Amino acid sequence: MGRSLLIRTETDDKSMKKNEFGVSAIGVRSLSTDQLRANPHNPRKLFDREDMHVLRESIKRVGILVPLTVYRENRTGNYVILDGQRRWMCAQDAGLGTIPVNEVAEPTLVQNIVTMFQIHKLRKDWELMPTALKLELLMRELNEKREKRLAELTGLDEAVVVRCKKLLSYKPKYQDMMLDADPDKRKPADFFIELYAVRNDREVNKFEWFDKDPFTDDMLKKFKEKGIKSVTDFRIVKQYINNAVKANKLGAISKRLQEFAAQPSLTPDHLNIESAKVAAEAKKVLKSVESLYAQVNDIDVDEFYGEEAMWSRLESLAQLIREKLKALGRRES
Repeated sequence: MGRSLLIRTETDDKSMKKNEFGVSAIGVRSLSTDQLRANPHNPRKLFDREDMHVLRESIKRVGILVPLTVYRENRTGNYVILDGQRRWMCAQDAGLGTIPVNEVAEPTLVQNIVTMFQIHKLRKDWELMPTALKLELLMRELNEKREKRLAELTGLDEAVVVRCKKLLSYKPKYQDMMLDADPDKRKPADFFIELYAVRNDREVNKFEWFDKDPFTDDMLKKFKEKGIKSVTDFRIVKQYINNAVKANKLGAISKRLQEFAAQPSLTPDHLNIESAKVAAEAKKVLKSVESLYAQVNDIDVDEFYGEEAMWSRLESLAQLIREKLKALGRRES
């Protein structure tokens, strides 16, 4: 859905049927820079300095070429920005007195948020946490939690909606870490998304010592101390936990995970319970062997008599099995 579906004109009725939350156009005009206000429902809250510098220099040279999209708020009389907050901020810094705008009718809360999402969806991605907060407001207003429907409304990929919902499971103090105005201090959303699978693991949450928030604090310390070198290290942590669970080594992995959390310098390899890994692999082999056994047992020798490649491979497999059993000290029956 392109931007043309967001601003309604007399000839846009057919297109507007595609977006029930569209807003109606009023016209193009110029407004004083200080008449405009930032949109409180803009999912894009973080504006990094480097990107803003490039835009500011451009506006100083040639002015604003693309009008901002605004509406007049009936309650206050202020003009609120739907599209163009970065241009407005840079215009203020550059000392521009007026700004070209395309005025539309005041939207409802849902129209406002949906329009903001739709206007910006083809541009540089927003930081995920501000997007998640506006998605949360949209979910509440529409009483809608289905990822597919939310993706349709906002233009976000369904996978992005899922990631946003994971971030919303964290307490505000962690969300604030992802909202720091300084990009050097801002905690990456991917850290919390990758951690989600560990801190929400069903078995881990049964450990007596485990508490989600202290564990999250420990992981933040570990990330700072390089015990976690990359956010994808949490996938390794989760795999070691899975292996231990499959091998019924819950006591051992609980102890190892508690140590891992308490000591920032410990790496994910501390969670590698070798016996658990071997036991998990043995189960996989056993399952494959049982399947192959059933297949071979069902072979009609006369029917498959001429399948030379199959028989040759089975002969090689039989020889390999004999060698492994001999190395193990098992006698051939």
